[in-house]
Amino acid sequence: MTSISHLPTVDWAMAPAEIVDALQRASRRIETPCGDGGMVWRLWGAGPPLVLLHGGFGSWTHWIRNIPALAARYTVVAADLPGLGDSADAPLPHTVENLGAILIDGLQAVVPPPTPFRVVGFSFGSVLGGHIAVASGARVPAFVGVGASALGLRRHAVEGLRLERSGMTDAEIDAMHRRNLEILMIADPVRVDPLAVYVYRRNLASACVRSRRISMSDSLARILPRVRARLMGIWGEHDVTAFGQIAPRRALFESIQPGCPFVVIPGAGHWVMYEAAEKFNVALLEMLAAVDRAA
Repeated sequence: MTSISHLPTVDWAMAPAEIVDALQRASRRIETPCGDGGMVWRLWGAGPPLVLLHGGFGSWTHWIRNIPALAARYTVVAADLPGLGDSADAPLPHTVENLGAILIDGLQAVVPPPTPFRVVGFSFGSVLGGHIAVASGARVPAFVGVGASALGLRRHAVEGLRLERSGMTDAEIDAMHRRNLEILMIADPVRVDPLAVYVYRRNLASACVRSRRISMSDSLARILPRVRARLMGIWGEHDVTAFGQIAPRRALFESIQPGCPFVVIPGAGHWVMYEAAEKFNVALLEMLAAVDRAA
């Protein structure tokens, strides 16, 4: 794919809303059909297409600390999954097959055949990414699961998350989201910065699809053996959804593709690509480069 946009120099000291707005303005926005509206895709950079699929209750901003580094080598194609972010809600029922079909059809327009594209899915996004990889066959040379869900393995029942109540002030809502991030997404409380709180709060406000039932299933594990792409995994060492059970996840990946790359980033939690962005970017780019060289 040819160059379509230029990334700004991101000043991480800017206000969170300004950071999000700067990256949005630098992107090319494409909409494809989704229910009664459109599914939103944002593209940055140049080079081979790299499709990023965010997690449950999220949006493209799950990748906000990764886009500049990845777009230096690839055309980053970041989706707002159906019913999340700026995308329209998907028709019921919200099954992985129905949601996946919307993405697969949309990618036909965003990355027209026969152009190959790499897929990276975070948490819930990894489930849909697996279905895309299976449906797209040889067009997907690499599939990376980041804190992947729906593996049919033991998951930690996260407790203590709070919900917004009527009458709460902005400061109280931000404090609530900060605590929820510490419980679920980010291992080191110091890493829960204003940008993380802003993104988390913004994403929850627009979420229509409740993905937990899919994430708790074994739907990704059932289709992984059919993925023709090079399978790879990245996890945060303290990913609370894995309940300290990273080893079985590595074993599952390696049982499907022996010797597949699998990186555990020390000290990081579930939202590993935000909390440990520099280490994550290096690990992901090295993985993809190895696949590109082999191809």
